[in-house]
Amino acid sequence: MKNLFETARVEEVKTRLGQLRPDSERQWGKMTAPQMVAHCSGAMELALGESLPPRVFLGRIIGGLIKPKVVGNDDPIRKNAPTAKSLVIQDDRNLDVERKKLLGLIDRFSDGGPAGCTKHPHTFFGPMTPDEWATLMYKHLDHHLRQFGA
Repeated sequence: MKNLFETARVEEVKTRLGQLRPDSERQWGKMTAPQMVAHCSGAMELALGESLPPRVFLGRIIGGLIKPKVVGNDDPIRKNAPTAKSLVIQDDRNLDVERKKLLGLIDRFSDGGPAGCTKHPHTFFGPMTPDEWATLMYKHLDHHLRQFGA
């Protein structure tokens, strides 16, 4: 599976992030490109254990059943998938500032390898292995880069 422990995937994501412009048009959803990049940083902070939100109720019920369908293959995440409230970005952001932050988080995640992943459960999916985190973080970034044609 494609994941952020693979150097080629990290370079791919960085190249695609470089293609974004503040006025890049979204193909779906409500976020602007700078908001999306800030949103992706928030997700990376979850994977690194820098943010420790609680499990959501619905995730406790069905998260474990859905997790293998999301991280168990290379299929892209579907459009307009729900997001954790803590990751919703509504204020204006500066793309260059947000991109620099996200690039740093991607490097920290990939350089840290499995030992750098959080042991805190995902808000929806619950307990995750480092490989599941790496796959999910790649798929999440890919999803949002596709959202903006990058």
